[in-house]
Amino acid sequence: MPHVIIDPESTSLQERFALIRTPRKSRKRYPEGCVEIVDSLDAARAAADDTRHLHPAVVYGPSVSSESQRIYYLVRWL
Repeated sequence: MPHVIIDPESTSLQERFALIRTPRKSRKRYPEGCVEIVDSLDAARAAADDTRHLHPAVVYGPSVSSESQRIYYLVRWL
């Protein structure tokens, strides 16, 4: 798992519960289109679905990449 540097003074970047749509869990960052933010840990776990490749996680972001895409960094899988 990558070490993500969290900026505690940031007003736009936050740790959030999410569902990540991905067939493999080896990446360190995910484009915004693959990430669905949810309200809680319970909501993320309840909506997880391996058959649809929806995996619960904690993410940090969104941040703008060098390619001008909004991305989320994986903090940890739930």
